[in-house]
Formats: sequence, structure tokens, C-alpha cells
Amino acid sequence: MELRQLEAFVAVATELHFGRAAQRLHMGQPTLSELVRRLEREIGTPLLTRTTRRVALTGAGVELLGRAKVILDDVAAAKAAARRVAHGDAGTVRLGITPPVAPVLAPHLRDALESKASEVELRMARMWLPDLARAVADGTIDVAITCGLVTDPPGVVSEVFCGEPLFVGLRSDHRLADRDTVALTDLARDRLGIPSDALFPAWALAQRQALDAAGVSPTTVVLDATDLSGTSWPAQRDVDWILMIASLTGAPAGTTVRPVAPAHLVPYTLQWNPDRAQTAAVARFVHLALTVDPPPGWLTQPGHLRHDVPAHFAASTRRRPPSED
Repeated sequence: MELRQLEAFVAVATELHFGRAAQRLHMGQPTLSELVRRLEREIGTPLLTRTTRRVALTGAGVELLGRAKVILDDVAAAKAAARRVAHGDAGTVRLGITPPVAPVLAPHLRDALESKASEVELRMARMWLPDLARAVADGTIDVAITCGLVTDPPGVVSEVFCGEPLFVGLRSDHRLADRDTVALTDLARDRLGIPSDALFPAWALAQRQALDAAGVSPTTVVLDATDLSGTSWPAQRDVDWILMIASLTGAPAGTTVRPVAPAHLVPYTLQWNPDRAQTAAVARFVHLALTVDPPPGWLTQPGHLRHDVPAHFAASTRRRPPSED
């Protein structure tokens, strides 16, 4: 039994006229008649009664008509679903993110994808930086996003596509607390509270890169906080200041937050493996991430396809070349 036979039968059974059915299917009437006769021979019973004046369904024809419509509808739905997947309008994207990505950037991209391709399922998993790099390289995930500038694992493409302004958190009685902006060089002799490398490797890496870009090496104290926001840092009396981004925390009591000057962006890197992540849905998500406007207050970076970064932002946010090690 062929789909063409079912299509021919359903057309005749619906129109109850071979001529109109042939026009509906854009085929000759002899071809249509032969398809119906072949179907009747395969089933072993007449499906239609034919006279010079009328065409009618037999009992077997009535039974087959309902089932044939279901089959043809299912086939049409399957074709449409396959086309949606092929065009990136449906499918699954496995996204791995480091914790700093979770509060703002990940929901922003999820909402953008929902508005463009609501049938694409975005499966997000929080991962630590070493695991994230391995997962995107071996195909366990399709796409990775982390903060900071990272090297490319073999076969992986990386693009620094957006950045979030860096701030400093100061005690309210700090000598620089009344300034509108604060230079990192002015804090070089103060004790900086930094996140644990073991707990938050991506955020710790991004902070080290910001300090390197500013050319400062302050005394550092590892924060006791086991939460990413580090809001309890004022309780550590040996900490004078911390580095912050707005998406991770507000200002705890007894502290103030100031923008860094010259302005510095914490970069966010998008990674994917073209050899392993070849579905249209993944390609669509990558293209969307590299073209959609970043979250409010953020800026595009060189990997973004519509990048135009203001000159006053630190050049250190530009992507570093992959390691040759």
C-alpha cells in the first residue's frame, strides 16, 4: 500500500467524483483510477461503487476512509516536524553554563530563543569551568557559556560576544567611598576579597584577568562565602573591597558600590564544537546569541556580529588568541 494510493482514494471518497478528484491532485483521471483499482486489489475488496451517474463508498471504503485520513495527517505532520527541525525551528540545544551566567545572561538568551523558535528546547546545566571545557569538546553539551577569557579546547570555536560592566564594593567608611568612580590602581594597596578558585573557578578567573588588565596586584584574601554573590564579605574584617558585577549581587549593608574607571567589561565567552554540534537548532541558537542585543546595561564584544564597543571600555576585554600549548 502506497501513500499515493491512499491520497487517490481519499480524494475520490471525499469528492465522490473521479474528475474533480483528479483535478484536486493535479493528475490525469486514468492515473487516478488505476491507483484506486490497485489499492482495491491489494486490500481484496471494492472500496467504491461506480456507475455512470454516481460514485459511492462501500462499507469497507467507509472504514478505510477514516483510517486513511489519520495516516495521511500523520505523514503530513511528520514531514512538517522534520522540516522544522531541518530549519532550526524545532529541536534541542544542550547548553552548559558557569554560575555567573545563570542570573541574567542565560534567562535573557532563553527568552530570546523562545520568541524566535518556541519549539526549540533549551536544556541548561550549570557546570564548573574545567568540566565545561571538556563537555563542549567531547560533545556532552552543544554550547558552553562562561565569564572570562578562556582558551579553546581542540576542535572548539570560542567567541567573546558580550560583556558586563565591572564594579567595586567598598565599605561605607572607605576613603574612596564618596567617589563617583574608582580606579583599580587606587586600590592596589588595599586587601581584596576574592572568590574561592575551587568553588567559583570562572568568576575567579575573570577577576584575575581584570586585575591583570589594570596592572595591579593587591593583597588578596579568599572570601569565606560559599555563595557566588559573596554578600557576607563585610563580616570579614581583613577584607577592604571586592570586585562585583550587577548580575551577581547588590550592596550589602554598610557598603557602597562604584563603577570601575577606566570602565572595564567582564567578558562572556560562547563556545561550541562545529564537528559535534551540527544540528540546525544549535546553529540557530549560536547565531541568535551572536546577534541578539545583550541584557540591559551590557555591551557587545568583538565576537558579536553587531559589535560596536565604545572606545572608553578597556581593550583587555578583547578575545585573547587560543593557547598553542
